[in-house]
Amino acid sequence: MEGTTRTVRRDGRGRAAGGRRRIGTRTRIGAALGAAAIAAGTLTFGGLTGSAGAAEPNLVKNPGFESGQADWTCSAGGGAIVGSPVHGGSSALRATPTDSDNARCSQAVTVRPNSEYRLSAWVQGSYVYLGASGTGTTDVSTWTPGGSGWQHLTTSFTTGPNTTSVTVHTHGWYGQGAYVVDDVSLTGPGGDPGDPGDPDPEPEPPAAPGGLAVGAATSSSIDLNWGAVQGATGYHVYQDGRKVQSVQGTSATVTGLRPATSYEFRVSAVNGAGESAKSAPVTGTTRSENGGGTPGAGVPKHAVTGYWQNFDNGARVQKLRDVQDQYDIIAVSFADSTASHGEITFNLDPALGYGSVQEFKNDIAAKQAAGKKVIISVGGEKGNVIVNDSASAARFADSAHRLMEEYGFDGVDIDLEHGINSTWLTQAIRSLSAKAGPDMVLTMAPQTIDMQSTSTEYFKLALNLKDILTVVNMQYYNSGSMLGCDGRVYSQGSVDFLTALACIQLEGGLDPSQVGLGTPASTRGAGSGYVDPSVVNAALDCLAKGTNCGSFKPAKTYPGIRGAMTWSTNWDAANGDKWSDTVGPHVHSLP
Repeated sequence: MEGTTRTVRRDGRGRAAGGRRRIGTRTRIGAALGAAAIAAGTLTFGGLTGSAGAAEPNLVKNPGFESGQADWTCSAGGGAIVGSPVHGGSSALRATPTDSDNARCSQAVTVRPNSEYRLSAWVQGSYVYLGASGTGTTDVSTWTPGGSGWQHLTTSFTTGPNTTSVTVHTHGWYGQGAYVVDDVSLTGPGGDPGDPGDPDPEPEPPAAPGGLAVGAATSSSIDLNWGAVQGATGYHVYQDGRKVQSVQGTSATVTGLRPATSYEFRVSAVNGAGESAKSAPVTGTTRSENGGGTPGAGVPKHAVTGYWQNFDNGARVQKLRDVQDQYDIIAVSFADSTASHGEITFNLDPALGYGSVQEFKNDIAAKQAAGKKVIISVGGEKGNVIVNDSASAARFADSAHRLMEEYGFDGVDIDLEHGINSTWLTQAIRSLSAKAGPDMVLTMAPQTIDMQSTSTEYFKLALNLKDILTVVNMQYYNSGSMLGCDGRVYSQGSVDFLTALACIQLEGGLDPSQVGLGTPASTRGAGSGYVDPSVVNAALDCLAKGTNCGSFKPAKTYPGIRGAMTWSTNWDAANGDKWSDTVGPHVHSLP
């Protein structure tokens, strides 16, 4: 089948005309992907020896969804139980992909090492996938482009020598219609050591831990955490190849480290049968002994952030040298993604009138000489970056560091609105920080919905990176009404909306210095949520000093609140610099 590409265009930071332009590109079905998926299913199935025969019990729990979604997890809440169509019984699972989510529904199943398994399911819909991951050998996937009625998908695999659990999954494809799945089956040797078919099984070492991530760091210690491994009774922690700790839980603090130094860490799982292979490595960097390298070193205590547009969408076209002086952090918008997941690059738009890339670099250096921080923003028109495994995390870190080296950027801004994986993006940014050094500026611009709870991926990312995070400038616009920290609903465009939603971050674990208020610079800069700059100032006063509040007044004040952000310096210029002239001096005068 010929590969096709789906392009989705959005305006106004993804929603409204005049704001940030968003393009979500997803390769729907590439020829190589399709061939690889079919080959994986066909070749593996061809090698089945019969040990996973039809007479064996189904290892999948709730395979026909007669118990609702019990034992199944669907991404982005995309799954629902339906009574029609069904293949067997009275229920089936219906899941609906979006432009940014493929509606993946999965279940972890206990298996045995070095064993053969057959996986099958009945599906309806276009571009429906069935597969298994974490096999310890070759993960498998098969798919159907669709057709009338139910389609039967089958594939098979052999587990690795340390594999005790695999994840079976089904999903659709980005931007396609809903799909239905029923009667999922995985047959093969039961994973329970007490299975009567094998009353005295040989004990097996556990699988290698996954999801290893670096947490908070001091000048002499680094926190680590990882995912639990089934069957493990403990874990070994390795620092630069040397075992330094043995723990029972899924976290550890490595101490006795040198200041401002990078270390490589791995973790293995152990039980009575032995030790697993080591996890994929992560890099952590201790902070400097004198306190240098604190988040956002060199950024004013109260700072103003502005996004500068590397494109012309009807706002005032600016060269970087023209950015208003009130802005302390200038986020160059945006980096571009490449065909390799996680990798980013930057392409200067000819519409800006630069005679050369060197002229642009000179502008960056001039702004930095004036005390400003210039960072590269990841997101936007061509920046839908996917970081979902160790390889893409490494590509992100390497490519972002190359851009910092080539252009002289002071850091990065994370402005991804298509969904993120906090585990892998944490690893990517930690690795970048280790390369760039402790003074790297790190900002974020999540949507309001992304920061409603500490359980969201964006909030988890911010908390994971708290020790190196400069500021989160949440977008208080294009959202409609939202919940505040007091549980009440507030309408956007008011001082209460700004203060009650900022309170969620302030009470959810972020330091006040890591919270900024992001608002549009003009009514044309976003589809909704514009507030007069004086309202931004009132909200800052309410949060910092307890004055000029609306009906909501926080229980305490946060005098260290970082400041404010706007989209964009260009729309600000088009509106006569009203936003920066009003908000800038007020931010800089906060206590």
